[in-house]
Amino acid sequence: MSSTVELTKENFDEIVPGPEGKDFVFIDFWAGWCGPCRQFAPVYEKAAERHPDLVFTKVDTEAQQELAATFGIQSIPTLAIIREGVLVFSQAGALPEAVFEDLIGQARNLDMAEVKRKVAEDQAAAEGQA
Repeated sequence: MSSTVELTKENFDEIVPGPEGKDFVFIDFWAGWCGPCRQFAPVYEKAAERHPDLVFTKVDTEAQQELAATFGIQSIPTLAIIREGVLVFSQAGALPEAVFEDLIGQARNLDMAEVKRKVAEDQAAAEGQA
């Protein structure tokens, strides 16, 4: 039984929360032909089993090209983390298990009030320059 959810354009809004959501979603962008993606898959699956309180999803970039484009995916595998509707991490490359576990811990410890304040400041600055 897989602990991960296949994320598609159709179920995205249902699975990934908006700004008021309290959820925590990991997204693994991958493709079947990608060697590093296949290497990272068991690491990702084990983490999903160890952290049942978090949502682990996978996006097949071949089948979900529009979703991959929305996230600006340039290379795979790419791991993205969305917490309370905010993209807090996005990085290409397969992570070793210990590094991934450390990243999960860091993401859990984020002060989301501070993150949202920074996002609001950045948006205000960008609008001021427009």
